[in-house]
Amino acid sequence: MQTLWRAISEAQPGPKWAGLFAEYWPAYQRWWLREGEGERATYMESRNALKLHMPELVPLYDDLCALAGGGDLAARFLSFYCPPPYLSGCSQAIWPGEEPVMVRNYDYDPAAFDCLILHTNWLGRKVMGTSDGLWGLVDGVNDAGLAISLTFGGRRQVGVGFGVPLILRYVLQTCETADEAAAVLARIPTHMSYNVTVVDAKRRYASVQMAPDRPSLVTNAAVATNHQSAVEWDSHARFTSTVERERYLLQRLTLHVDTQDRFIAAFLKPPLYSTAFAVGFGTLYTAVYRPRQRSMEMRWPGSSWQFSLDDFTPAARQIYTPDAARSG
Repeated sequence: MQTLWRAISEAQPGPKWAGLFAEYWPAYQRWWLREGEGERATYMESRNALKLHMPELVPLYDDLCALAGGGDLAARFLSFYCPPPYLSGCSQAIWPGEEPVMVRNYDYDPAAFDCLILHTNWLGRKVMGTSDGLWGLVDGVNDAGLAISLTFGGRRQVGVGFGVPLILRYVLQTCETADEAAAVLARIPTHMSYNVTVVDAKRRYASVQMAPDRPSLVTNAAVATNHQSAVEWDSHARFTSTVERERYLLQRLTLHVDTQDRFIAAFLKPPLYSTAFAVGFGTLYTAVYRPRQRSMEMRWPGSSWQFSLDDFTPAARQIYTPDAARSG
């Protein structure tokens, strides 16, 4: 399988972002309407929820809606409020060395993924990360040296709240420390269950178990896979091997602590690396975040791509995933 990845830098929302929206919107619109328009929140419900829970983003949201053409459906989609349910795999962990390092695998359907790395200076803060929904993020780092990443929480419940990629964007736009980030994550409503891990430049970290139907739980866990305090969706847990992956990572962090290089390399091998692309749970990339360096490294089997928040080079690459052909 080959995928085209693009690294795009645009300090303020402008023609580059508008071009991306025009390119991606037809597919996103089909996804967003798949349950019927009546299942989605109205524009006023969406904007009011954004104003209540993430008010700092409202001016940016309005600018993006204008760049998207000012249409009602596009504005409702861009709010990330009460979107359709979606599932992913993913593993993430904090390496326990002197330098804080976050490593994560993102396991998802390659046909439903942006394949974009966005570098922005929105609202006066530099942010770099992996795009979802064209302004949400599934992982990223900001100029304060705060890094963040998500995994699906392994629960069926769907509620009233935001799609988690926008919550990650909000954290990186408004927070500087892991404690600040954890407090924000604990208060914003999410429409499904997720585990969100944050680590800052002073090596403080937290993992927050977010859910639509119960209070968020802030923990000091250094590892997150696809369940929360206990497995609640047995078939999903078995299919994604979430317990086995969690145990594997905990062993590498506690029983025989790896060097940084060995720990990162483990994410590109079983049981962390998945080839289940045919059913939407293949590992699309491994990301390595070093908050003190404000850097991001993307890894695939046989290739890697380095990025710096302070010296970002826009480019495009064709990425070949050698094991994908055997995933079915």
